[in-house]
Amino acid sequence: MAGTFVGPREFAARRRRLMQALGPGSAAVFVAGSDSRRNGDVDHPFRQDSTFFYLTGFEEPEAVAVLRPGAKQPFTLLVRPHDPVQAVWVGPRAGVEGACATYGADQAFPIEELDERLPEMLRGVKELHYSMGQTAPLAQRVERRLIEHVAARREGAQRGATPLETWRDPEPLVDGLRLLKSPAEVKALRKAIDVTGAGILAAMCGVRPGMHEYEVQAILEATYRSEGAVRDGFPAIVATGANSCTLHYTANRARIADGDLLLMDTGAEWELYSADVTRTVPANGRFTSAQRAVYDVVLAAQAAGIAKTRPGAGFHDVHNAALRVLIQGLVDLKVLRGDIDGLIEKEAYRPFFVHGTSHWLGLDVHDAGPYRTGGKSTRLEPGMVLTVEPGLYFAPETKGVPARLKGIGIRIEDDVLVTERGRENLSEGIPSDPDAIEAIIGG
Repeated sequence: MAGTFVGPREFAARRRRLMQALGPGSAAVFVAGSDSRRNGDVDHPFRQDSTFFYLTGFEEPEAVAVLRPGAKQPFTLLVRPHDPVQAVWVGPRAGVEGACATYGADQAFPIEELDERLPEMLRGVKELHYSMGQTAPLAQRVERRLIEHVAARREGAQRGATPLETWRDPEPLVDGLRLLKSPAEVKALRKAIDVTGAGILAAMCGVRPGMHEYEVQAILEATYRSEGAVRDGFPAIVATGANSCTLHYTANRARIADGDLLLMDTGAEWELYSADVTRTVPANGRFTSAQRAVYDVVLAAQAAGIAKTRPGAGFHDVHNAALRVLIQGLVDLKVLRGDIDGLIEKEAYRPFFVHGTSHWLGLDVHDAGPYRTGGKSTRLEPGMVLTVEPGLYFAPETKGVPARLKGIGIRIEDDVLVTERGRENLSEGIPSDPDAIEAIIGG
């Protein structure tokens, strides 16, 4: 069980907060992730569903959690029982006993008893919280059983059974909780970011023209493993030359040429919390004048976005601050003409900057939580963690771009914690100053 930073007490506190939000007479049902076949008889490595982990800390597949506020036993887990035969092949399971002893369930049952146990646990519930439309087989089984239960309740209403009054999606409630990170969560994120920084620094030192992108990826991932991170938060983007203009490029197979930039967008995962950091470096250790000109614009835009990150600011204020600097830079680079407000209104920058500047960060690299609340930009509060990642991309085929800029793609991304007094750049220690980068490359 993950617990170096986020332990059983915190998981229990999260369940209490959610059950307080649900209120009496309600119940919430959550389904764990499932094994996924890779090919033949080989499965993809399992990683728990983030919402399920957030509430339970349980990292095994094929499980169901039921929360029933006010009940004598408010937290129930249905799990795969321990199987001595399977333990020989893949290791032991927590089982019913471990679900209670290790993961704090008030009661636990074998998952095979789902069909009979679920209606029992939902007897008398007036408000049911469950996310419809999940595709995993176990989730579909749960959904069918819930629908059957509701239908039976409806038919029994004439005979005095308590009818179900409301069926709601619990995810918005959980997302609201996940948006504000606890001190333990921030510690896990710090560790993920520190490990990521070690990997990026190793990649900066090791990169040479003539290497392949996947060799740099190997440096990143080997460092993460040696530092104790068992997984990446997402597939690494290691993009050389014009590949850096493809935002989610993950082929990572091209050869790095002398004079190329190398964009690395990567993040280690620690206790299921993911870092997300991007650095763009010259593979031969020296920016060209054109590369440096674009880099300086993106770095200044990021600084403007980070400066705007503080309590009370709107989430989109960060983007807007960075965008104005990017557009002024595009004018200075002779890519656009006009005044900033007019260019923003026409979205003339879109061919060169198509993505947002920020997203939430946590258990998911694009973490849970709304970007707009009540139709307005969500206000930043202490405990929120977001990326600040402006970029400029000049794909070779883009029209109207000076020849010296074509094929240049630059993104700089850091992970920022909103604090009581402002903000803390959690990844500030990972070099982004261009002079510092030139001093490190190949060193």
